[in-house]
Amino acid sequence: MKCTSLEEVRANIDRIDDDIIKLMAERTEYVRQAAEFKKDESGVKAPDRVKAVLERVGEKARKYGAPFDIAVTVYKYMIEGFISLEMDKFSSGDRKP
Repeated sequence: MKCTSLEEVRANIDRIDDDIIKLMAERTEYVRQAAEFKKDESGVKAPDRVKAVLERVGEKARKYGAPFDIAVTVYKYMIEGFISLEMDKFSSGDRKP
C-alpha cells in the first residue's frame, strides 16, 4: 500500500508495532510453558535450538524481503531476553514436576 502522507505512514507503523507486541506476548506465554518441560539449565539455554531459530529467521527475512541483519539481531536480543525469563522461572522452581 502506498501512503500519501507521513501521518499515514506513521499510523501504519503504529498498527504493525501493535501486532508485533501482541505476537511477542503470545510468544512469551509459550516460552513460559516451555520452561516447565526443561530439566536443566542447558535445556533452557539450548544453543542448538537458538542456532536453528536464528537460521530460520534469516531464511524468512530473505523470503519476505526484510533486512537480514536487523531480523537476526532483533531475534538474538529477543531470545536472550526469553532465556533470561525462562532461567528465572526455572531457577525459582516455579515449574510443574
